[in-house]
Amino acid sequence: MLNNNAIVGVIGSGAMGAGIAQVAAVAGHKVVLYDNNAAALDKAKGNLIITLQKLQEKGKIADAAAIINRFSFAAQLSELSNCNLVIEAIVEKLEIKKSVFSELEKLVADDCVLASNTSSLSITSIAAACTKPDRVFGLHFFNPAPLMALVEVIPAVQTEPSLIPAAKALMQQWGKVPVIAKDTPGFIVNRVARPFYGEAIRIYEEGIADMATIDWALTEIGGFKMGPFTLMDYIGHDVNYVVTETVFQSFFFDPRYKPSFSQKRLLEAGWLGRKTGRGFYNYAADAIMPEANKDTVLGYRIVERVLVMLINEAVDALHLNVASAEDLELAMTKGVNYPKGLLHWCDEWTADKCLALLDALYHEYHEDRYRASALLRKKGTERERFFPAQ
Repeated sequence: MLNNNAIVGVIGSGAMGAGIAQVAAVAGHKVVLYDNNAAALDKAKGNLIITLQKLQEKGKIADAAAIINRFSFAAQLSELSNCNLVIEAIVEKLEIKKSVFSELEKLVADDCVLASNTSSLSITSIAAACTKPDRVFGLHFFNPAPLMALVEVIPAVQTEPSLIPAAKALMQQWGKVPVIAKDTPGFIVNRVARPFYGEAIRIYEEGIADMATIDWALTEIGGFKMGPFTLMDYIGHDVNYVVTETVFQSFFFDPRYKPSFSQKRLLEAGWLGRKTGRGFYNYAADAIMPEANKDTVLGYRIVERVLVMLINEAVDALHLNVASAEDLELAMTKGVNYPKGLLHWCDEWTADKCLALLDALYHEYHEDRYRASALLRKKGTERERFFPAQ
């Protein structure tokens, strides 16, 4: 049952779970936040109170106390039994998620809807752990959930079709921008964005440019808010690398998604990025950040190479019906704050130019990593656009 009166349960009180719970409570729902770790639950409760009070002080909400009173904090899974919608936001391990869903559905009513916030795992596999898999779907928020507008809504093979428009409408009521994605690895954002990291690392590993130069090129010339190495350090390599590895394995080891040894070694060293003080960059107080080589010719080469790989990935996602053209554009601008949608960017550059750039990379490397999507080849050959000219 998905409506304004639904009682919303959230499993997992980490940053993501607590953030989703906050969004639901601010939207007017009663919320049950569950965690089997009492210390984590207490910490989440304290943080939510502080956050909501700050939002009231800034005039962004009217009554923090009223919103806090919508919460209950649960140490037992059985306390979710009265919920109408339960969103799982725990560790990205399939077997653990399946176990939780299997246990959960024994406790809730038959009309309770179950959603997973997984960023890259199969919704269909999670649903298969349930005796009523038709009530399971994906609801992927982006971190931090209260600030990020995008939510990916993902039906499993088994999902009751009417659930998806209802979920989309509910997310709109919560003030979010929902997009519908096919249940394929990485859905939209974590699939299409892979070259932003992977191709940047490849350029670095080949010695074409250092990290600071690549970051400079993609921010100053490309218009991205954060360079790939800065962003990977910000996300954390325990998250970013694992998503890359998961997508690579899930796509039957397609070389387009191949992880890098450079990032794997950082993970093995425990250099996870900003949170550990060391990643691609050193964040120690006395560390000197490297200077970029601001050669604009080199900068444009870097931007072209990374961007044409991103464009090809978006075009291929459209070709394989992962999402509509409109939802692909929304996902990349609202989910990862790209300066413009990749299909619009392709139209701006022209599909024939994008195809020529990609074919040149394929001719140079003879790697399947650089193969052009069949749809990009069609658009490029026929000089067609994805959207009407303005």
